[in-house]
Amino acid sequence: MNFYPVPVARLVEEFSKLPGIGSKTAQRLAFFVLNMPEDGVKNLAHAIVEAKLKIKYCTICGNLTDVDPCFICRNTSRDESLICVVEEPRDVIAMEKTREFKGVYHVLHGAISPMEGIGPEDIRIKELIQRIGKGNVKEVIVATNPNVEGEATAMYLSKLIKPFGVKVTRIAHGIPVGGDLEYADEVTLTKALEGRREI
Repeated sequence: MNFYPVPVARLVEEFSKLPGIGSKTAQRLAFFVLNMPEDGVKNLAHAIVEAKLKIKYCTICGNLTDVDPCFICRNTSRDESLICVVEEPRDVIAMEKTREFKGVYHVLHGAISPMEGIGPEDIRIKELIQRIGKGNVKEVIVATNPNVEGEATAMYLSKLIKPFGVKVTRIAHGIPVGGDLEYADEVTLTKALEGRREI
């Protein structure tokens, strides 16, 4: 039985379709929107529609952009000989927040996952190989997630790229800054030991 008027029920239902939003949070969001000033609601709706209509993928790296190529690929001060391969556009944002990486990116839009029916042909590996084939790439940093799918993708990419004579590296994984050893699992500790460096 539905206790809400139809428009409210529909709003709750649409919010509950978002990832990580359960029915209670969907209800809270719906009531928050209902209590917003009309201008605020219109601005929110306009921002959603505008993002959906104007955002596309960069034809070079696959990152989200409103102008093609994206601002990173257009930036002449970036080192095009250094490509960081990530799984999703949000990973580019995470890397950029460090302000340390000065190369360019390649977004795969996923990882190899036979269990989910995702093979190498389902993600942007072919486009990466085409970029490397142009001959000016010296190093590819594989920054896929440290899980089974990310590791499988990293190994697959390594085998494909090495015949080009390009250096392939993997980002280090291990204990996060501020983390306690006693709470780290065995895989994390193993990766931390493997990625150790001299101080």
